[in-house]
Amino acid sequence: MTRIPDIDEKKLTPEQKRVYQAIVSGPRGKVEGPLRVWLNNPGLADPAQRLGAYCRYGTSLPQRLVELAILLAGAHWKSGYEWAYHSPIGIEAGLDPAMLDKIRRGETPHFDRDDEHAVYEFVTELLNTRRVPPPVWDRTLKLIGQAGLIDVVGIVGYYTMICFTINAFEIPVPRGVHDPFAGVT
Repeated sequence: MTRIPDIDEKKLTPEQKRVYQAIVSGPRGKVEGPLRVWLNNPGLADPAQRLGAYCRYGTSLPQRLVELAILLAGAHWKSGYEWAYHSPIGIEAGLDPAMLDKIRRGETPHFDRDDEHAVYEFVTELLNTRRVPPPVWDRTLKLIGQAGLIDVVGIVGYYTMICFTINAFEIPVPRGVHDPFAGVT
């Protein structure tokens, strides 16, 4: 149970209905997790869900790099719902399950693909030190380009907001799923 009551689709205000329909008719097809919390404030929900649709479905990056950036944010903030939701998507997009498990546990994984290693280093530096050193910047820029760098920063920023919402409002992992960060320090 979250810290606030779940929305009741039958009692939405006209503005909430408009945002709800925008989400349902978009690439997500449903309103769940943090979007349900945000819908209590449609002024935030509407631009946030549009940014999220871009970050997840519209960037210049291959889907596996999008999911890697999302999962790095989820692991950094130990956001169980986010990890439980996106790790299967990341695997389906081509990420190695063993690599993801190491990321989940806070360990440094081995990478077979240079672009994944570059995104990992870039995001990890940004989240841990709040900066990206020139060698990491240069390597990542060479591998994914300027638009890719901008997209990675946008994805991590957006999914940090998602993780903050999940953690602050205590959105539980989906029913029947074990909390992926239980016991992870």
